[in-house]
Amino acid sequence: MTATAPTAEPSAALQPSLRSTRAATTAAFGALLLRDLVVLKKNLREFIPRTILQPLLLVFIFTYVFPKIGQGVGGAQGASSFSTLLVAGVIGLAVLFQGIQAVALPMVTEFGVTREIEDRVLAPLPVSLVAVEKIVSGALQGLFAALIVFPIAAIVPATPVHLQIHWVILLTFTPLACLMCSALGLMFGTVFNPRTVPMLFGVVVLPITFLGCIYYTWASLAPIRWLQVAVLVNPLVYVSEGFRAALTDVPTMSLWAVYPVVIGFGLLFGAIGIRFFRRRVIA
Repeated sequence: MTATAPTAEPSAALQPSLRSTRAATTAAFGALLLRDLVVLKKNLREFIPRTILQPLLLVFIFTYVFPKIGQGVGGAQGASSFSTLLVAGVIGLAVLFQGIQAVALPMVTEFGVTREIEDRVLAPLPVSLVAVEKIVSGALQGLFAALIVFPIAAIVPATPVHLQIHWVILLTFTPLACLMCSALGLMFGTVFNPRTVPMLFGVVVLPITFLGCIYYTWASLAPIRWLQVAVLVNPLVYVSEGFRAALTDVPTMSLWAVYPVVIGFGLLFGAIGIRFFRRRVIA
């Protein structure tokens, strides 16, 4: 009789190869992420002013200039409440803008004539993971942008800002919001023609900003019911309401709605962005 070799040996022989493939993919992903962080560190002179300017101007005008010239919202007590309400919205706006700027705008160059994106996709990992790395990198930059707003909120306002930090909400919601906004940036940068991406700030981002519950709560739109329903398609509404729940005691949209919608938007934007990213790279 002829002895047959055990069937377990071939699969066992494949395991080192599988482990080495995973290790190479993980190392390549980490290297791309580290590269983006090193580039960010070298460009801090551009990153910090770009990140600080808009939140600083919003907080300065609404919480310092208006109260000083007697045009604060609702007198001294109302101005203090408005300052507290505004801080959470400004943090959400900073995360949104940074997610779009960090991911969508570079694609104008990467998918341009020089095709710089090809340098990234030569890394030993799937094209989809290159897109995921861009989302993670943008999310980290969005996190840095959120951290920068806190000193502004502490120093600039002329009226007291009463923050009540709920750490569980803040620590769980912040990464979700950063990832969702970064995924939105990937979708913008891949679905639209790279040359039209800067135009998006005037056509798409500006309406998102003014209707994103930055200066008011979603519940306060109740007298304009049609608008209160219409803004539910705006992802910034949930980001603003989530940060407001994390940083204040102001009544906000239910977190049972905020968390699932932010996760859902993040998955939707990410799936669309990755699909069109692959299509642009392979084209």
